[in-house]
Amino acid sequence: MNTADITADDLIALVRAYNPKTNENQIRLAYEYGQQMHEGQFRHSGEPYFTHPVSVAAILTEQQLDDATIITALLHDTIEDTKASYSSVDEKFGRDVAELVDGVTKLTNLQLNSNETKQAENFRKLFMAMSKDLRVILVKLADRLHNMRTIKSMRPDKQIQKARETMDIYAPLAGRMGMQWMREELEDLAFRVLNPEGRQSIIRRFITLQRETGDVIQRITGDMRHELEKAGIEAEVFGRAKKPYSIWRKMQEKQQSFSRLSDIYGFRVITTSEDECYRALGTIHRRWRAVPGRFKDYISQPKTNGYRSIHTTVSGRDGKRVEVQIRTRQMHDVAESGVAAHWSYRDGVRSRNPFAVDPVKWVAQLTEQLDSEEDHEDFLEAVKLEMYADQVFCFTPKGEVVKLPRGATPIDFAYAIHTRIGSACVGAKIDGMRVPLWTRVKNGQSIEIITAQGQTPQATWLDIATTGKAKTAIRRSLRELDRARFVSLGRELARSAFEQMNKSATEKVLRTAARNLRLSSAEELLAQLGSAELTGQEVVQAVYPNLRPKPGEHVDRKRAVVGLEAGQSFDRSPCCQALPGERIVGITFRGQGVKIHTIDCERLSHYEDQPERWLDLRWHDGPHPAIYGATLDLTIGNGAGVLGRICTLIGQSSANIADLEFLDRKPDFYRLLIYVELRDIAHLHSLIPMLEAESEVAEISRYRNPDLFKAGTKDA
Repeated sequence: MNTADITADDLIALVRAYNPKTNENQIRLAYEYGQQMHEGQFRHSGEPYFTHPVSVAAILTEQQLDDATIITALLHDTIEDTKASYSSVDEKFGRDVAELVDGVTKLTNLQLNSNETKQAENFRKLFMAMSKDLRVILVKLADRLHNMRTIKSMRPDKQIQKARETMDIYAPLAGRMGMQWMREELEDLAFRVLNPEGRQSIIRRFITLQRETGDVIQRITGDMRHELEKAGIEAEVFGRAKKPYSIWRKMQEKQQSFSRLSDIYGFRVITTSEDECYRALGTIHRRWRAVPGRFKDYISQPKTNGYRSIHTTVSGRDGKRVEVQIRTRQMHDVAESGVAAHWSYRDGVRSRNPFAVDPVKWVAQLTEQLDSEEDHEDFLEAVKLEMYADQVFCFTPKGEVVKLPRGATPIDFAYAIHTRIGSACVGAKIDGMRVPLWTRVKNGQSIEIITAQGQTPQATWLDIATTGKAKTAIRRSLRELDRARFVSLGRELARSAFEQMNKSATEKVLRTAARNLRLSSAEELLAQLGSAELTGQEVVQAVYPNLRPKPGEHVDRKRAVVGLEAGQSFDRSPCCQALPGERIVGITFRGQGVKIHTIDCERLSHYEDQPERWLDLRWHDGPHPAIYGATLDLTIGNGAGVLGRICTLIGQSSANIADLEFLDRKPDFYRLLIYVELRDIAHLHSLIPMLEAESEVAEISRYRNPDLFKAGTKDA
């Protein structure tokens, strides 16, 4: 029957065929109400829109479902797309139907962005977790099936989007519900859109294979029936080629060509009892060789959706592998209908199939049972839903899903969307009604956050929020508000402290001070200054330390080094220019005394094989005069007065400039070496940051050159 031509009488006849006690009046009323609500609406194909809900209802009659599900199918788009409301549906058809229709509407409003399989799986789990009644999902799956059957009337880009959604979300969901026939059809319809060439190629190969080998299915089916009859086993045997997408997936997974695939045929043996299933298995294994590792007994260990069957793969004619499924008629009914079998009718009464799973128990079992199977379907079976037991799923006004812990408030929802929205929140609406921010949100509610410019988080929100993300963001915002005040105060204190020293608290000066004080940034330095963790004097000293020598006599240059023998002279090697305070060693030279090197001088490698020439020396304790030369390598801006300011800073640090050497001159900068006379290494370490703080100084470092060894000095 063409679903587009189904009348109310036709639909009632379809239902009465399996449920003589159906409430015809309610179904007829739902048909007329839906037709009235959708009056004037049309599908992309040009057909009246109501043909779609009727077709969905017809699909569900094939699964022999109850009246409430059929009525829901007829009305599933009324709340969303027409002037009908929840209350009007509740009044006419009862609370059960109204909640089912509302559930389908909420699922429809989901934005299913199926770019990633992981995301798709999250949606599948969401479907399961948020549905109080799994009939909602049955209607939604039938809805998607009819849309896919009529997808040709859509725009090409829309076809691809819907097909991807179907492949990533709806087809696996149907499989998870135990409705394998629907899964296979959805996959095939989506495959037809996403890869028409691949699908046609597989179909052509099937035709070619059939021409070459004849009707393999009929021959193997005949052989199986013969063997079972010989064994006295009453059973039906069906065979079929696997669907194009199933074969395509195997080709991709195993990276094999069509010709190398072995198990492209599947067979079902339907017996009269469970005992006969195992007898049939023995008969088949005696006649054909079983393939190791391809045996699964889902009768003794049923899947959580009620699926029971024995799976085995055997080598058939010509070495072709075939998959065989063995089960009873009742098991077969559940295998075809899955969880839907709970609501199905058989022989005019609600199904009493002992293998049909109570949906409530099924969801509970899913949280407990873990399989160790590796294939996709069994992996999905193994996913725990327990993690969702204490969670609620809410919607944004655009239909996007936000997952929150149970007991969450609109504040948590706002921060879950974005920290900026959370911080600017001034109110919230739940399902269109204004509510206080401490309201506890519930599953399936639509939440709208009202924001205002200039709003900042309140300290009381910490008591309202429940999620770690919200609490952390609120605390951070509150700290930042205090921090802003401290930074502002610190900046003023720094300006005052540097002005007293006739200096400016520029950004570079502050960054240098922060680095010398081992702080992360200039802002952190100002915050600590503003909160009294640092003093202005400490900050100034970090950049411009008091470099005046300590009172007392200077150490005489002749006795500046400890460890020399009486009458032994020394000289600092120009390659490293050792300064008092640095670790040093001496190298003896015949007739030239001792050359002093820093412990890390590269030149020392020349004397590694002459340990007898090495002397263990150290600098004399006490203040040294500023007579020890060191070289600074500077890159500075080529501006008026820059070099003068550099020289002034060096003079203010009580150092003396012995010489200047320009290495490179450019229009905007130049590089030079400055030879300065210092007291010790501490003097150098205080001078460098002072110069670095100057805004026109781009780079500064201590200059060392291992090749600078006095001409005429011999390594003897």
